[in-house]
Amino acid sequence: MSEANPGVVHPPKAGVSVQSARAPRLRRFEFAPVRGIWRHELALYKRYWKSQSFASMVEPTFFLLAFGYGFGSMIAVIGDYRYLDFVATGVVGVAALFTSVFPGMFNGYIRRVFQHTYDGMLATPVDVHELVTAEALWIAAKSAVYSCTPLVVALFFGLDPAWGMLLVPIVTFFTALGFGLFGTWTSSVVPSINSFDYVITGVVTPLFLIAGTFFPVEALPGWAQTVSYFNPLYHCVELVRDAVFGLDPLADLGHLGALVLFAALMWVIAVRGMRRRLID
Repeated sequence: MSEANPGVVHPPKAGVSVQSARAPRLRRFEFAPVRGIWRHELALYKRYWKSQSFASMVEPTFFLLAFGYGFGSMIAVIGDYRYLDFVATGVVGVAALFTSVFPGMFNGYIRRVFQHTYDGMLATPVDVHELVTAEALWIAAKSAVYSCTPLVVALFFGLDPAWGMLLVPIVTFFTALGFGLFGTWTSSVVPSINSFDYVITGVVTPLFLIAGTFFPVEALPGWAQTVSYFNPLYHCVELVRDAVFGLDPLADLGHLGALVLFAALMWVIAVRGMRRRLID
């Protein structure tokens, strides 16, 4: 990726393999490659933003209406909250999960295996950690916006506005950053694209079912409650609810710390996984 125009990806010269072109890479972090990759992502996004925005915003709205009004007709209140408001704040976390982990998984695998987009990027002054970071930040930035859709919809159905709602995009950003990196790492270890079925069924689905999204985790058995505390999505949902209904600074700092720790851990293993696949 050239310094003058970091958005352009040039193929390696004839006779020079991608592996040899990557050999002189330094492990320092530079922001110019990140800007170049973001320009590349923006150019692609301009082509598909309508379809992606439709899916990313309408799907969580259906979750909200189906569960909020479906179960809401039988369960009017949970604790001090209307069930519709309880579900609306929980679906924000589900939206953050879906709009980050799936792009990380499928886009990462397709670009690495089928399109060889990453080979072209790494033939320029871009290292793996810069590539992974730029991709994850782009996913998190989009997800932070899309994930707010359930709250906007809930406002039209009686959810009281609060200044704390302005913090929700920050919460969903860190949540999506961690799950986007998790998806990227997963894309580097699965043997085929069909293997994502195991991840979706065995990991992604249980994550949003034991996160306090549609019912309090206190309703779960003791062992399941303990497991849910290690679920990053649980911490996201708790932060969103506190931002909407009233902040609890000490507890919220703990939830935020858990999300940051999760994102940092996922960054380390995602970079290692992609480096092993693309270079080693």
